[in-house]
Amino acid sequence: MKNMNQLSSHERVLLALDHKETDRVPIAMVCSGINEPTRSEFDDFLQKKTNIDLKSYLDSMLDIKSVGPLYIGSKLKADEDFWGVKRSDILRDDGGCYNEISYYPLAESMTVDELLCHSWPEADWFDYSVIPEQIERHNVDGNQYAIMALNCNIFETSWYMRGFQQSFMDLVLEPDFFSLILKKVTDFYCEYARRTLEAAEGKIDLIFTADDIGQQNGLLMSLEMWEEHIKPCHVRVNEVIHEYGAKVIYHTDGAVMEAIPGLIDMGIDVLQALQFDAAGMDAVEMKRLYGDKLCFEGGVSVQKTLPFGTPEQVWKEVQHLIATLGKNGGYILGPSHVIQTGTPLENIFAMFETATIIVNG
Repeated sequence: MKNMNQLSSHERVLLALDHKETDRVPIAMVCSGINEPTRSEFDDFLQKKTNIDLKSYLDSMLDIKSVGPLYIGSKLKADEDFWGVKRSDILRDDGGCYNEISYYPLAESMTVDELLCHSWPEADWFDYSVIPEQIERHNVDGNQYAIMALNCNIFETSWYMRGFQQSFMDLVLEPDFFSLILKKVTDFYCEYARRTLEAAEGKIDLIFTADDIGQQNGLLMSLEMWEEHIKPCHVRVNEVIHEYGAKVIYHTDGAVMEAIPGLIDMGIDVLQALQFDAAGMDAVEMKRLYGDKLCFEGGVSVQKTLPFGTPEQVWKEVQHLIATLGKNGGYILGPSHVIQTGTPLENIFAMFETATIIVNG
C-alpha cells in the first residue's frame, strides 16, 4: 500500500468510500459553507493566526472539489434561475442574509395541459465541454482532488416551482398532477447527469443529489408517500449515475433514521448532512446498522456545538464522529450544514484542526 503520508485528496476520499483506512479522515464542505459576515471574519482570523487566507486554508484542508456545466440558455433575470424560480435576499439583524423564494412559477397552474405547455428546462441549455478544464484547474496545485458535480434535487426543485404547502396538498389531493411535475424534473436531471458524466470521461467521483425529507422530529411526509412518489424518481437518476461509475452522495436534513433502508435501496452511496440534533439521529446506531452498506458525510453540529459550544466541545464531537462513523473507513467529516453567522471563529478553526490530527478510525 502507498505510504499513508503521501495520499492525495483523491486517494483519501476513494479509500474512505471503499471502507478502507486513510491517513486522516477526508474533510469536505458538501452542501455547506460559511455565511457572511462570519466568512470574512474567519478569513481575517486565519491570516492573523496562520498567515494564510481562507481560500488557501480550505484548499489545504478540503478533499472534494466541485465542477459543473456552464449555463448558455437564454438570458436570465438577476433574481431568477433556469427553472423560472425567483429569489430575494432577506437581511437579518445579525448582518447575515438568506436568499428566499419570492415567486413560484407553477403556483397558479391548475391543469395537466398547463403543465405540458410550461417551458421546462432542457439539457441543451448547458455547455458540458467546460468540465474537463474545470477538473484540471482544480488539480494544478500538486494535489489531485476528489471531484463532485451537480445538484439533482427532484422533490425540492418541484416544490420550488409549485410552492411548499401546495406541493403537499397536491400529493394528497392531486397526486397524478404532482407526479407529472416530478417526472418532468426527473427527466431533466437524468439527461443533465448523463451529459455531465460523459463530458468528464470518468473523472467525476461523486454526483450530489438531494431532497430534504426530514424535519426536527420526523419525516416531512409518511414513509409510504415518499416510497410511492419520490423514491422512484431518485432511482432513475441514481441508475444513470452508477452507469458511469460515479457514486451518489445524497443530502437530507432532519430526523430520517426510518428512511435510511429505503435510501439505501434507492441507490445512494453516501448519506450527507447527518443532523444528529434531530430526533432519533444516532451516529453509533447509524454506523452499526448501515455502516457496511453506506458511507457518511457531515455531522458536526451547526445547531449546537459549533455556534454555542467551546473549542474543547468541538474537539470532542469531531473525535467522536471520526471514531464512530470513521471506523474502518466510510466517513467524510464536515459540518452538518452551512455554518451560521455568529459562530465563534475559534470553534470553526477547532473543527478543521482537530480533523487533521486524528488518525481515521
